[in-house]
Amino acid sequence: MNEKTITQYEQAFAKCKDVFVKKTKDYGTSWRILRPRSITDQIYIKAKRIRTIDEHGEQRIGDSIESEFVGCVNYGIIAMVQLELEDKKEVAVELKAEEAELLFDEQCNAIKKLFLAKNHDYGEAWRDMRISSYTDLILSKLHRIKQIEENKGQTIVSEGIDANYMDIVNYAIFAIIKLSEA
Repeated sequence: MNEKTITQYEQAFAKCKDVFVKKTKDYGTSWRILRPRSITDQIYIKAKRIRTIDEHGEQRIGDSIESEFVGCVNYGIIAMVQLELEDKKEVAVELKAEEAELLFDEQCNAIKKLFLAKNHDYGEAWRDMRISSYTDLILSKLHRIKQIEENKGQTIVSEGIDANYMDIVNYAIFAIIKLSEA
């Protein structure tokens, strides 16, 4: 594995975590109120904005494309945390900041493990892709998640919702890395 890749991957995640931690200090864990379907839609809004700006070649709101990918990462992780906590009815809506950060880190570790395995097998193919492809793949994964949600979480042969969120997070991380190189 390319050491530069691991460093860039960890730096991109650190950027996302920094935003997550700061927003947790500002807002608490208000995201705990959101149902997974609403988080899916929140990621959709961010990915759709990225695609619209790419297609139109202009943006009118100051938030950067990178910040939207950071939002995709953070909401993807939030969705995975919510899925994990869904069955634990005793978990409060408001979590301590330290607990939220720990849950964030647990998901990051699982996503990184998947990244390392796929990056090995695919030979860093993501480096040769366009950022617009990451956006399209994120939108495709969101469409899949929505369909699985409509099917009440049931699939016949396909990966579950969590695997799709993990892929979304990794595509967004790839975009953050590519944007930092530009």
